[in-house]
Amino acid sequence: MPRRTAFFVSDQTGVTAETMGHSLLTQFEGLDFKQVTLPFISSTDKAEEAVRRINATAISDGARPVVFSTLVKGEVRSRLKTSQGLFLDFFDAFLGPLEHELQVKSSEREGRAHGIADREVYGIRIEATNFALAADDGGTTADYGKADVVLVGVSRSGKTPTCVYMAMQYGVFAANYPLTEDDFESKQLPSLLRPYGAKLFGLTIAPQRLQQIRNERRPGSRYASLPQCEYEVRTAETLFQRHGVPFLDATECSIEEIASRVIDRKSIERRLRP
Repeated sequence: MPRRTAFFVSDQTGVTAETMGHSLLTQFEGLDFKQVTLPFISSTDKAEEAVRRINATAISDGARPVVFSTLVKGEVRSRLKTSQGLFLDFFDAFLGPLEHELQVKSSEREGRAHGIADREVYGIRIEATNFALAADDGGTTADYGKADVVLVGVSRSGKTPTCVYMAMQYGVFAANYPLTEDDFESKQLPSLLRPYGAKLFGLTIAPQRLQQIRNERRPGSRYASLPQCEYEVRTAETLFQRHGVPFLDATECSIEEIASRVIDRKSIERRLRP
């Protein structure tokens, strides 16, 4: 498989460059990319070092690297453009047209996207994340009235990472509740969930995939056996349908996609923007 190197260069953490660059790279099947992040490139000296590294990679690979950049400062951006890579800068592509349309010069201020510029917003993120952790796996069920959504599903169906992601990225207060053996035997939703019916959203998963995930945690156990996984998934879906709980098959979904679908289907307000 052909192998190329992709650099994600940023004056801050590199999260934006990684996210946008990775989204573009996934469109090129059959290519294997070595991905390298160069964060905090905030001066021309650091830019020079980044250029040297990119140029060395171009020589060793025998092909120019792809360079995704979210550099704000024009002089730093200009220095990176001299490298032997294919330079793709998201700010360069969009700031000019925006300045022309808005008739306002951009501030070229670093760290606006992911810094603590707005402490109120940052506080919401921390509060939502603390809530998700405290309400994980049925914890602090007394606080469900504060939740925007309560994810329900079998163990290892993706509830916890989805809740934490929604909290950190969108400020959504998300709890999750794992269905247990008692719930499967009674074939009823737990009584403590019923007052929050409007907040419930189910996650389901293909039994074969569930078996793979559980087997990594408890190999050879009844918990990880295919018959048990099939039984739990089948019973959970029956519970969702019986009680009118909307649910999503998360087998082929990323955490980001699960979160977006839950927020959309439940019409949950995004308190934060990533």
